[in-house]
Amino acid sequence: MISTRWLDARRPYWTRLEQLLDETSRHGLKSLTRHQLQELGLLYRQIGSDLAALREDPASAHFADYIQRLLARAHHTIYSSADRQNPAAVFGFFAVTYPRAFRQNLVPCVVSLVIFLGAAAAGAALTYRDPEFKTKVLGPAMVDTIDRREMWTHSIVAIKPIASSQIMTNNMSVALTTFAAGITGGAGTIYMIAFNGMLLGVIGMACALSGMSVPLWSFVAPHGVLELPAIVIAGGAGLRLAQGLLFPGLLPRRQSVSLAGSEAVKLVLGCIPILVIAGIIEAFVSPTDLAVSLKFGMAAGLFVLLVVYLFSTPARTAEDPS
Repeated sequence: MISTRWLDARRPYWTRLEQLLDETSRHGLKSLTRHQLQELGLLYRQIGSDLAALREDPASAHFADYIQRLLARAHHTIYSSADRQNPAAVFGFFAVTYPRAFRQNLVPCVVSLVIFLGAAAAGAALTYRDPEFKTKVLGPAMVDTIDRREMWTHSIVAIKPIASSQIMTNNMSVALTTFAAGITGGAGTIYMIAFNGMLLGVIGMACALSGMSVPLWSFVAPHGVLELPAIVIAGGAGLRLAQGLLFPGLLPRRQSVSLAGSEAVKLVLGCIPILVIAGIIEAFVSPTDLAVSLKFGMAAGLFVLLVVYLFSTPARTAEDPS
């Protein structure tokens, strides 16, 4: 168990690290003297050991959370300058940093998923109970197409490159809006997640009632296994931003929002290549006459690759809190 004496002895070092970080936030890393830079690196390593000790004591969880955030801020300060000048850092971000950032913020992403699935279930239930509900959501033109048992995606095939660009732009716009809406305290983000979930539920049930489930899901599956998780992750980023705004904990609210925003931006940046791939598939594969079994097989393979990518990266150490 961590003693009060130990906390009193270590707290000045935490405060000193925070002072140095505040200085770099105001004037940049170059404003520190050589001695201060050495001190910054030493404190970063030493306090990493403090974090390991605090994690062993459940009663010190709030101190561990504070130190973890402080170390994350220090890591960003120390390595961001070098990363911006190193092209390999881009590869390192997508290969290592992003999967770790996703797992570190898994809770808001799971909350986003629950909201999405809940809204999808509600949309499907309302459409099943009142078939006219779909008209209010989808509009009469699309409902008429579904009632005729026709897919509305054939036009994509004729203009694949243009459609792909439009799809990518639209999906990225949705993801960025969902993330940015977190600044409303999460209300805007929740609305965006719920709206997209309900829309999917309404379309799914409307197609099911018209006997079009296979055409619909064989179209959605190849790109949806990438596109939908990316939108959910963007929702998690928005909720993480809202968390930093509403629940700063031991940090000043401004610093809490800054840290939460940094983590949220990482989540959104990682979604961009996923949405690019999804857009290409949606334009060039999803609307084609490729066998249904091959489309579902492709979807399964892509989903497995996505899960492996997000969860297989080695966990961070106490000295690598990024």
